[in-house]
Amino acid sequence: MSDTLTTERLLIEKLSPGDSEFILALLNTPGWLKFIGDRNIKTLSDAEAYVQRTIDSPTIQYWVVKKAADSTPAGVVSFIKKDYLDHHDIGYAFHPDFSNLGYAYEAVKAVLEELSKNPLYPVILATVAPDNEPSIRLLEKLGLKREHQLEVEGRTLLLFSLVNLR
Repeated sequence: MSDTLTTERLLIEKLSPGDSEFILALLNTPGWLKFIGDRNIKTLSDAEAYVQRTIDSPTIQYWVVKKAADSTPAGVVSFIKKDYLDHHDIGYAFHPDFSNLGYAYEAVKAVLEELSKNPLYPVILATVAPDNEPSIRLLEKLGLKREHQLEVEGRTLLLFSLVNLR
């Protein structure tokens, strides 16, 4: 996948060390803490280390979603091969200042369209907390189908899937 995708309103760029301040802010928003979990990233130094670990991981891809008009970071889209899943998991999180503006749909749709070109990803999965109604609605709008519940580290998650119909 290319390092940068563009949509009408967004730039979607691979995570870089320069994104550490935004990552620090995003990982400490109420939505991240409630639905994704506390990553114990409390300082800029913690965020810089987290960003570097993410960049260095062969199983994780992160893109920072920025407003095209002024490059203000709004959120992230992730693509992770998790041990407990047979296929990669697409995820997303947006700062509350950029919620309900359609950015998540626009960004995730662009990433999914790009990933669908790669035969290595015949199925793309997503997991979501059962009480995260906005994310469930977004996954359904993007065409992912609810499969079943699973238990992961004491948490119940809903599993969604998208079969690549290239």
